[in-house]
Amino acid sequence: MDFRYDVIVVGAGHAGCEAASAAARMGSRTLLITMDMNKIAQMSCNPAVGGIAKGQIVREIDALGGQMGVVTDRSAIQFRMLNQSKGPAMWSPRSQSDRKRFIEEWIKVLSTTENLGIWQDIVTSLIIKDNKVCGVRTMLGIEMQAEAVVLTNGTFLNGLMHCGRTQIPGGRTSEPASHGLTEQLVALGFKSDRMKTGTPARVDARSIHFEELVRQDGDETWHKFSYLDTVNRGLKQMPCWITYTNTLTHDTLRAGLKDSPLFNGQIQSIGPRYCPSIETKIVTFADKDAHQLFLEPEGVDSNEYYVNGFSSSLPWQVQLAGLKTVKGLEDIVLYRPGYAIEYDFFDPTQLHHTLETKQIRNLFFAGQINGTTGYEEAAGQGLVAGVNAHLNVHGGVPFTLGRDESYIGVLIDDLVNKGVDEPYRMFTSRAEYRILLRQDNADERLTERSYRMGLADSYRQGLWQKKQKSCADFIEFLQSTTVRKGSVDGWLEQIGSTALHEGCKISELILRPQVGLKQLAEVLPELKGRMKDLQDEIVESCEIQLKYAGYIKREKMEAEKLQRLDQIRIPDGFDYAGVQSLSTEARQKLSRIRPRSIGEAQRIPGVSPNDVSVLLVLMGR
Repeated sequence: MDFRYDVIVVGAGHAGCEAASAAARMGSRTLLITMDMNKIAQMSCNPAVGGIAKGQIVREIDALGGQMGVVTDRSAIQFRMLNQSKGPAMWSPRSQSDRKRFIEEWIKVLSTTENLGIWQDIVTSLIIKDNKVCGVRTMLGIEMQAEAVVLTNGTFLNGLMHCGRTQIPGGRTSEPASHGLTEQLVALGFKSDRMKTGTPARVDARSIHFEELVRQDGDETWHKFSYLDTVNRGLKQMPCWITYTNTLTHDTLRAGLKDSPLFNGQIQSIGPRYCPSIETKIVTFADKDAHQLFLEPEGVDSNEYYVNGFSSSLPWQVQLAGLKTVKGLEDIVLYRPGYAIEYDFFDPTQLHHTLETKQIRNLFFAGQINGTTGYEEAAGQGLVAGVNAHLNVHGGVPFTLGRDESYIGVLIDDLVNKGVDEPYRMFTSRAEYRILLRQDNADERLTERSYRMGLADSYRQGLWQKKQKSCADFIEFLQSTTVRKGSVDGWLEQIGSTALHEGCKISELILRPQVGLKQLAEVLPELKGRMKDLQDEIVESCEIQLKYAGYIKREKMEAEKLQRLDQIRIPDGFDYAGVQSLSTEARQKLSRIRPRSIGEAQRIPGVSPNDVSVLLVLMGR
């Protein structure tokens, strides 16, 4: 072992696993360094993947050739498609996973990936020469050389856990914090700050009165994340359970606020707005008499349940007393209490869109080190960082994703241009082109590009081409097949639609909001026969393309305008400070963030339309 690599990835969380897998599969000799090989891809918080906008990210990772969707499908114990009552732009897949199986499946992926090695150790510093990273030093005193390094340290950089007034250094329960890297990077000029996140208690299923809870099963229709047809879901499917806090719960918790790290001054950093602790909820929403809780299983062979909605850093005795006031949890037994954790992150405006740092060449940041929260956001960043680390070493066009191409592109563009003042979480509302960025068409948007780049393999590309042809053929059938006047009038009246005044094509009939292809096939034998051998995914995709064709066309036109601004480059080293016609705020922010194009400059908060006009004139446009 000579410890010389093309790419070293530090941290084996969701970002690190995707980064290492991508770099190695593209051909880089890669090393993944982790504190504990038994905690690879640990689901530190809830045992679930996906959700609103997050599910779209997972499908994008899969379409690009990443592994999160595959691993999730193989470890799934419940799948649901959220927001189906809304339009398809809002549909978001979510899966409960068996926590133990999720880790095992990721270890299988990494252990069978060529060019990829794993080393158990803690990185304490980087080796940097002439503003370029050259390797890492570890706690064991080993120097490892690398052409590129990806830092995916999660919550471990100077991590400090809080449970009541008790403080324990660490990045996760029973795991040590990482020291040295923050101090070194700050000394090199990087801007760092602190964030806070938290997790709820884990409880014993044998102490839960399930008969008093509301059962929530997964979808009966079989869904999955991965577009691959080789991935099967083999585990027993399990329900989640719903219950609620009450006024007694809130009174019990409120009595312990004096010992809450969030309210006694112990924690100074900012926590996630959209996943607040239970003590934050009862203070911020004091008028609410109840808050919903989900009890989520940790696995098919485990009695451990996750109390989603009850994240807390209150003393364990207060947490236990509060839980015992909840319906169905009167006799609850804890495996461990919840806790909060503070950790270091770095201002992501110090990054390029490739996730390479602006100060140090070939050094990449991905995941919570950039101020994000969530497995999915981390994994998407990790894949982009791993690809670009490989490209920096072996040559190639930098890989970036536009806001009209993917939610991953929206995420990274927000981070790099806007920075963060709280843990960043992806929502559909953050994307301007939601109808283009649906969960059903991620392969259409990304697989071809990934294949040309060398990440998606030929089998995945072949599946996409087969799906593309099937969709085109089916749409042609729908646009050329006539529904005769009077043939479906009775059915149309039953569903609240009007009778046909004259014959029309199937593609015209399904434009009606009440009409869907699956329902129409029950009364049109020709359509039913044509759909018999088609995957549900293809039928769904074709129906969306036809029903929303006008909206899709309009958003594509808007996206093209954005692309034109993104193609107007700003020279490196441009002197914004000397342009007096720019506003003071614009000069300051443009000088700090240094956008590479007019489009990027336009998306920086504080840069006005007038400032953009000035830049256009200066760029000769």
